Amino acid sequence: MEWKDKKVLVTGGASFIGSHLVDLLLAKGAQVRVVDDLSSGRTENIEAPLSQGRLELVKADLREPGVTRDAVRDIQVVFHLAADHGGRGYVDLHQAGPASNLFLDGLVFFEARRAAVEKIVFASSGCVYPNFLQGNVKEEIFLTEGQVAPPYDADNLYGWAKLMAELTLKAYAKEYKIKTASCRYFTVYGPRGVENHAVMAMIARAFIGQDPFEVWGDGTQIRNWTYVEDIVRGTVLAAENIDDGTAVNLGTRERIRVIDAVSETLRYTGRSAKIKFLPDMPVGPLNRVADNSLARKLLGWEPRVSFVDGLHRTIDWYFSIKNKEDVRRILGEKLTER
Repeated sequence: MEWKDKKVLVTGGASFIGSHLVDLLLAKGAQVRVVDDLSSGRTENIEAPLSQGRLELVKADLREPGVTRDAVRDIQVVFHLAADHGGRGYVDLHQAGPASNLFLDGLVFFEARRAAVEKIVFASSGCVYPNFLQGNVKEEIFLTEGQVAPPYDADNLYGWAKLMAELTLKAYAKEYKIKTASCRYFTVYGPRGVENHAVMAMIARAFIGQDPFEVWGDGTQIRNWTYVEDIVRGTVLAAENIDDGTAVNLGTRERIRVIDAVSETLRYTGRSAKIKFLPDMPVGPLNRVADNSLARKLLGWEPRVSFVDGLHRTIDWYFSIKNKEDVRRILGEKLTER
């Protein structure tokens, strides 16, 4: 796919991941429109291209009447990232908000087809995978795309909405012949990240010198945190290489325990603190790591940034721009809200 002068819509394009995707698309020469209600996105994330007149920003809620229809007008490719979402505290403790994604996703897909959009690329999630596969930290588990099958057992309403969107796009590709693709993101982190996600919360706690340093669960939970630049590169490759609604994992195969990520965060930041485990707080699946073989096969994609390198880059960014009093003030609420 040639991106130069391609008319592209990025929903949620002022968000953490969305803004990085916008940067990459602009670098490739695309004409980008962003629609974002700024409920979690920030104009600061896209300030440079906005100030240079290289980006169209529509500040609106796609769920409001007429907004989505206007947003997809004259668009060739839609990257749909907008969602009611948050970190583990939000996903576990809030169901009504993420339930609205069922309506949001359906509306975006319906209007995109109505407008004869050439392609829809959807930001899905590792939350579509069955919970029953992810409960044993002693197993070396790598989740493969085909395991999302009956009996479905998605992760909270957030995961169910992502799953329904994937199935919808698969049906659109088969019955309406519209080109679609879904990218399953696995625990994304990096600059512009928000403190409601685990890695960013660790960094925030180190930044303010929290002692005792709080860790949700017992620290043995396993994740494959994937750097944001790798995620958006894979998303663009999916747009270029997948047409039939296939869902593909975008995640590193590095298996990182929460406590090991905490230890490296404290070491790199020069902090020393007593660890306080909070076993009653939300932790999600205990063992979630992607197999990325299909992405390597279909997209020629694999992560370029190791967790340690990405963590150091993210810490350097965070420490360079944040204010300690501001972080202390918002951290408690951020951990369970959007």
